Amino acid sequence: MKNHSLNQPYSSTKMTNSQSSILQKPLTYISLILLGMGVGIGGTIAFSYPHLFSSEQTQTIASSTNTEIPEEWASLPPITSENFVTDVVKKVGPAVVRIDASRTVKTEVPPMFNDPFFRRFFGSQIPNVPNEEIERGTGSGFIVSQDGKILTNAHVVAGTQEVTVTLKDGRTFTGKVLGTDLVTDVAVIDIEADNLPTVKAGNSNQLNVGEWAIAIGNPLGLDNTVTTGIISATGRLSSQIGVGDKRVDFIQTDAAINPGNSGGPLLNARGEVIGINTAIFRNAQGIGFAIPINKAESIAEQLIAKGTVEHPYLGIQMVEITPEIKQKLQETGGVNINAESGILIVKVVPNSPASAAGLEAGDIIQSINQQPQETPSDVQKAVEKIQVGSTLPVQVERNGKLLTLNVKVGVLPNS
Repeated sequence: MKNHSLNQPYSSTKMTNSQSSILQKPLTYISLILLGMGVGIGGTIAFSYPHLFSSEQTQTIASSTNTEIPEEWASLPPITSENFVTDVVKKVGPAVVRIDASRTVKTEVPPMFNDPFFRRFFGSQIPNVPNEEIERGTGSGFIVSQDGKILTNAHVVAGTQEVTVTLKDGRTFTGKVLGTDLVTDVAVIDIEADNLPTVKAGNSNQLNVGEWAIAIGNPLGLDNTVTTGIISATGRLSSQIGVGDKRVDFIQTDAAINPGNSGGPLLNARGEVIGINTAIFRNAQGIGFAIPINKAESIAEQLIAKGTVEHPYLGIQMVEITPEIKQKLQETGGVNINAESGILIVKVVPNSPASAAGLEAGDIIQSINQQPQETPSDVQKAVEKIQVGSTLPVQVERNGKLLTLNVKVGVLPNS
């Protein structure tokens, strides 16, 4: 009996601990489930009733900590329910248009198709190749005046006098091409309408690398497409991007710009137009370019007034002197150059202003209008500032001697 009485309490204690252990597990699971439900309900309330978490409460929480907010952060605008891109698109989108252009182009018939001998044996099998065909393309543009003036790229409307302009609201107009300038790739279209939505121009001379860039257009036929990025660079020379025939210092952006975007606006975060998108750089991946709006506006004013633009012209081809250029000229042309740097004239166009003034291939340009020049781009910019018909003093080095020749500035030929 004693043994039994001594073992009884022990058995009772063992059963109590086992039962407690068994009960603890469900209680733990239930607690976790209730905790998860509480977090979920709290998150739902916070999301559905944001006014319960006012800015005053946020400030109280922030003030309870010792963390100091940098002054430059404190000046940033508050984040709203709709981001700035949405605001820009709502404001500018109605002024962006689609431009459909068609042009007649001549087709080249292979010479053998016209050979009598060839036709004699294969006449019935020779396909009838038309002498002309219709080429169609789509681009973008944006309205700059309520009476229907539209800016776009020259290559969008090249070879045609009329285009079809479609507004975002679905209205369609026949647009008249007032003028094109292939040198800057700018064109102006006019449609007969009133009280149209318009864009606001910004200042492309005050752009900063890294600021926001928004492109709106109709890439690949997809109307009203919006892409965003930043300003990657400014002042990109036409020679740097493989379009040396253009007289534009391009804006570079990583906002996607594809065929069909050409002519559409590039916008800043305030919705101001800072450039005209152009998809002339082939094989670009993640790189887009735009014509600065300040340049485009000055060209557009001339196109509206006269239908054409007169660009100053000397008639020379230049290259910057480098060790590689010196070696290549010596090997291919037998030209010996003593200068280590400078701008070498490699060709003078016959019957050009430069030819009439006595400039020669092999001359090294030292200054233009008493201003030193370091690169061909510098020369081009200096000439672009000169009025057609004025006399421009050009100082060159020839055979170790300095010469100053006065060139009467002409008009750049359309070709």
